[in-house]
Amino acid sequence: MNLDDIARRLDAARETRTALTSFSAADPTFDMTAGYDVQRRRRAGRTVAGWKLALTSRAKQRQVGVATPLYGFLDAGDALDPGRPVDVGSLIAPRAEPELVFTMGDDLAGPHTTAAQVLAATDSIAAGIELIDSRYVDYRFSPADLIADNTSAATYLVGPGRPPQDLDLPVLGVVLANNGHIVDTAAGAAVMGHPAAAVAWLVRQLHIQEGCGLRRGQVVLSGGLTSAVPVTAGDTVTARFAHLGALTLDCR
Repeated sequence: MNLDDIARRLDAARETRTALTSFSAADPTFDMTAGYDVQRRRRAGRTVAGWKLALTSRAKQRQVGVATPLYGFLDAGDALDPGRPVDVGSLIAPRAEPELVFTMGDDLAGPHTTAAQVLAATDSIAAGIELIDSRYVDYRFSPADLIADNTSAATYLVGPGRPPQDLDLPVLGVVLANNGHIVDTAAGAAVMGHPAAAVAWLVRQLHIQEGCGLRRGQVVLSGGLTSAVPVTAGDTVTARFAHLGALTLDCR
């Protein structure tokens, strides 16, 4: 299977809103190593604002039937300005999920990085909403397919941050609502027991897979705290976080 061709097909699928049959369905040898290779090819030449974690909560793992965390990259062009509506008509099957977002104050790298080191290197933590969109039919994919699709990245919104020492992250709660109706609740511990533990896992994986780490100023989406809610034009998604305030995403 030609990995350059897979990268081109996924880029085209996003551009044209055309869902694909998963690559692993056609070739069972398409594995996670190949998936990260495809993701790396798609990242080349882009402005990387940071990284995103996927499937760090049991809720998300159950929702998509995948039992291991994964990571992708954040394209700077996918960031949303607060108050700016998102055009969900440009997406295939958008879903929204609340995130805790880390902004790095220092570089951080290494194969033995801990959650404590993550917190020490973090400048601020903010509320976030990620809008995901799978380029596969009916969100049917293997871990390798999901990695190649940059873990369903679409767009993301980040609110104002607070210093990590001001927050008790494992018990920090969030309420996710759509059009005023509560659809899910969670706390920070939903993400690998502690969101900083998820970011530490990312740093270790970046060392192994990419030969790099996190850089000062980069942002990290630490993973969806709840199941992702499907959205359509006209929806208003609100994620209300304890101590971090509320974020609202209007869909048009």
